[in-house]
Amino acid sequence: MKKQRIALLGAALATAVALAACGSAGGGAATAGASADPNAVVQVGSLYEPQNLDNTAGGGQGITEAFNGNVYEGLFRLTDDGKVEPLLAAAHTVSPDGLVYTFTLRDGVTFHSGKQLTSADVKYSIEKVLAPDSKSARKSSFPEIKQIATPDPKTVTITLATRSISFVYNLSYVWIVNDQAGNLQAKEDGTGPYKLDSWKRGSSLSLTKSPSYWGTPATNGGVVFHYFTDGSALDNALLTNAVDVVTSEQNPDALAQFTDNPAYKVNDGKSTTKLLLAFNDRVAPFNDVKVRKAVSAAIDDKKLLQSIWGDHGTLIGSMVPPSDPWHTDLTGVNAYNVDEARKLLADAGHAGGFSFTLDTPNYDPHPTVAAFVKSELAKVGITVNINVITPDQWYTKVYQNKDFTATLQEHVNDRDVVWYGDPSFYWGYDNPQVTDWIKQAEQASSEADQTELLKKADRQIAEDAASDWLYLYPQIVVASTKLSGYPVNGLNSQFFAYGISKG
Repeated sequence: MKKQRIALLGAALATAVALAACGSAGGGAATAGASADPNAVVQVGSLYEPQNLDNTAGGGQGITEAFNGNVYEGLFRLTDDGKVEPLLAAAHTVSPDGLVYTFTLRDGVTFHSGKQLTSADVKYSIEKVLAPDSKSARKSSFPEIKQIATPDPKTVTITLATRSISFVYNLSYVWIVNDQAGNLQAKEDGTGPYKLDSWKRGSSLSLTKSPSYWGTPATNGGVVFHYFTDGSALDNALLTNAVDVVTSEQNPDALAQFTDNPAYKVNDGKSTTKLLLAFNDRVAPFNDVKVRKAVSAAIDDKKLLQSIWGDHGTLIGSMVPPSDPWHTDLTGVNAYNVDEARKLLADAGHAGGFSFTLDTPNYDPHPTVAAFVKSELAKVGITVNINVITPDQWYTKVYQNKDFTATLQEHVNDRDVVWYGDPSFYWGYDNPQVTDWIKQAEQASSEADQTELLKKADRQIAEDAASDWLYLYPQIVVASTKLSGYPVNGLNSQFFAYGISKG
């Protein structure tokens, strides 16, 4: 099945970031170099086709991968190594009380339609992300905005209700779109180095260089994203030169054919994708912390990771990946211990076990993981009834209606531990102390204070077993050695193509 990860609920919520002036995209082979053809079209292989082309309308991981930074840009961009840099914002200032942000837009920026970028477009784009019907990933992370003013075409002034140390970071998730473009689910009008050429649903999406791009042009002649429904077909396309690079290898058993082949390079990047066994903490039995801790302790995460990914991937004890500033190794909290799991169940009044339904997305590796979880929990008397559903069903049933007891899901974004401070979020975790720490962290006056508070919150959600974080995905990018300059980390599923050179 084709995979549609949740980029913070990516199948329905992904939004993303952008790049300034087309610099290097990061890693990659170093052999293309001087022999690179500036007119060469890069053929990209992916399992993540967009659901539509609007990142506020449930475009999914695929639209982030193809359009973020390539077609659309933001006031700021999040680089492949996680740093925030200015992009369409030439400069910005913050008032002493931290409540008023003033942004000056870069000169000479036009949309692909030819319309000049103005402050009205920025205002429209932010309001689009924050609209009631928006499915944008960072929508709930934004502080209350009291006013967005546009005193002139080059200036945007945003007044917040409270301080927000992450405000600029969160703005990197807002794509700036033409306020006159209308419905963008099947078209685009961005400011990026590429513009949309064609989208053949179920097959490919083609981007061509924008001749009017304001920054440094892309180092290639264009890019075509080819979409596949399974990893084996994708690997075969790379072996037969139908594609030049695979954005995220999902078939670890197939890696040997590339590792031992001098025509390819296998890159182990840094992933931010967490696979969760997410409990509905509002409902029995998972409203009992002892039950959640018991389930977590009964599952051998190391064995699961090895069975799915072999020597790749990372065990993770919380929602915070190592690439986040407030990461702490919490894998020892609720670690695998069957005897402890049985004791906790008995203490919770479930010595004889219980049964529950696990809503499981129908794409790999979820069905396999669900079967593993079912087998592990059976050892402590818990019966798991697996209910396989589509991504659309998951979004409606689990995310929107919160009609579930437990579910499996991937969460792609970095810095997303903050959702455990929102009791209304789909998993329903509600610890007032954690909510307060996360609120304080957002209003902190320094990154050091923010980090200290989020480390406290992270440890508490681990100790409360708010969810069971099964493992952190590897980020394996496999490419022809004819390529250089491709990104390898895949933060939030972004794949900057403009810096790729092809020999």
